[in-house]
Parts: sequence; C-alpha cells; structure tokens
Amino acid sequence: MKELGLDVKTQIGIPLVYKEIQFEQGFRLDILVENKVIIEIKSIEKVADVHYKQLLTYLRLSGKKLGLLINFKEVHLKDGIKRIVNNL
Repeated sequence: MKELGLDVKTQIGIPLVYKEIQFEQGFRLDILVENKVIIEIKSIEKVADVHYKQLLTYLRLSGKKLGLLINFKEVHLKDGIKRIVNNL
C-alpha cells in the first residue's frame, strides 16, 4: 500500500526456526512502515511487560531496529505510544 509516499504493509508474517523446525509464519507484524519501523497495535486497559517483549521479539527476529507500541485505549493517545529500540 502506498499512501502519502510511504510504503506501508500490514499483517506481515515473520518466519521462525525452533529446534531445526521452520515455521513460515511464526509471528505476524501488525504494520511495517518503509521496511524499517514495526508498529504493534493494542487496545487494552494497561500495557504489560509481555507486550514490550512481544515487540522486541519481532524486532530481533526481523532484524529491524525501531518499533512503536501503540495502545488506543488510553485517554490521550500520546500516552499510549511507546518507542522500543532493538540494540541488535
């Protein structure tokens, strides 16, 4: 999808290898922007540590450096945006 000049893809599968077994789509990214930034979307009362770890896992498996965890259930959207960096 090309909108506003950005390359945006949704529901991108990430392969996973576990004990020599390859899963073609072990995980699924919500949004990938410009093949650089992973955006994980939530709409939950409170973001837990597991949600940060989920995004960090996606970053590590895909080799990407930057991710945004966005929770739409916050009163103010700015409070629901968290930046996660994979230090590779």
